[in-house]
Amino acid sequence: MKAVYVAKGETIDYTAAAAVSAGDVIFVGTLCGIAKHDIPAGAVGALAITGVYDMEIASATVVAAGAKLYFASGALTTTANDYFVGTAIAASAAGSTVVRVKVG
Repeated sequence: MKAVYVAKGETIDYTAAAAVSAGDVIFVGTLCGIAKHDIPAGAVGALAITGVYDMEIASATVVAAGAKLYFASGALTTTANDYFVGTAIAASAAGSTVVRVKVG
């Protein structure tokens, strides 16, 4: 097998089926991306597939630093599934609505 370098791999192009707002979490198959800017319906925009983001989480969810986070039913969860988002880089206590996540 041979590989040819193409790019750093920090972003991917994404054609929006519907309008996307900056910061929206988008899955391309099971690959998690974060919209870098607003993307109008039908337009191509960039999704970040790496980086550190503060992401919304249900206030009842307790997350330990280092926990793997997944996407299910419109929210982050620590329950494993096919939609891996990233790893918590800081703990999030009950009552918190944000967790810091290293995407990818």
